[in-house]
This record gives sequence, structure tokens and C-alpha cells, in this order.
Amino acid sequence: MIDHTGVIVADYARSRAFYTQALAPIGYALLAEIPAAVTGGVGVAGFGEPPKPDFWITGATADKPVNHPPIHVAFRVKRRALVDAFHQAALAAGGRDNGAPGPRPHYHASYYGAFVLDPDGHNIEACCHEAV
Repeated sequence: MIDHTGVIVADYARSRAFYTQALAPIGYALLAEIPAAVTGGVGVAGFGEPPKPDFWITGATADKPVNHPPIHVAFRVKRRALVDAFHQAALAAGGRDNGAPGPRPHYHASYYGAFVLDPDGHNIEACCHEAV
């Protein structure tokens, strides 16, 4: 079982704002923030469903650059409408479309997902496994 994951981002403030807006429709909120003064120079933010963050962003440094190639993170939701809401919010937050909401029967018969590229090109997805 995965406890938490995250990405390294080039512009911490921009990505913090992007994820705050993009993940809100699926019930994720900014739950923890560790300031640069504590971490030794970079901001760190943890998002999740209360009370525990499980998705983290960390500002890039010379010895910890942005993840390249970009990575893929998928957030599972319980209703297809939440996939649609995520996609719309992520685009409004400055994300780039990487696959509009819709069925993905090549994954499995009930798979419904949407993909957005974050400010660093990471492929962020919301998916639902429920039939309609």
C-alpha cells in the first residue's frame, strides 16, 4: 500500500497554487506546509483528504532538480462527475489538457479518467473505476 508520493517542482509558489485549485474538486486540500526556513531552502506542501497529506510537492534545488522525465500521478475518485470537475479546475488553474474526461475501455470496461499536465509537465490524472 502506498502511503504518500510527490513531485519536485520548478516554481513552488506556482505549483502550490495550481494543486490547491486543481485538487479541490476531488476533496484534496493543502494540509501541511513546511517553510523553506525549516527545510534548508525550499518550500514543501502536502495535499490530501483530512487529516493526512499523501501528495507532496517540493521546490527544486540544484541537487534536487525537477523530475525529468515528468512522472504520472493518478488520483482515484468515487464518481465520474469528480473526474470532470478535476479536469475543469486543473485547466482553470493553468494546466494543459492531456486527455479530456471520458471512458478508457482499453484500461477496463468501467474506467473513466482525465489527464492534465501540471506547470512542470507532470501527467496528473483523476480516475473513476465505477460503472456510470
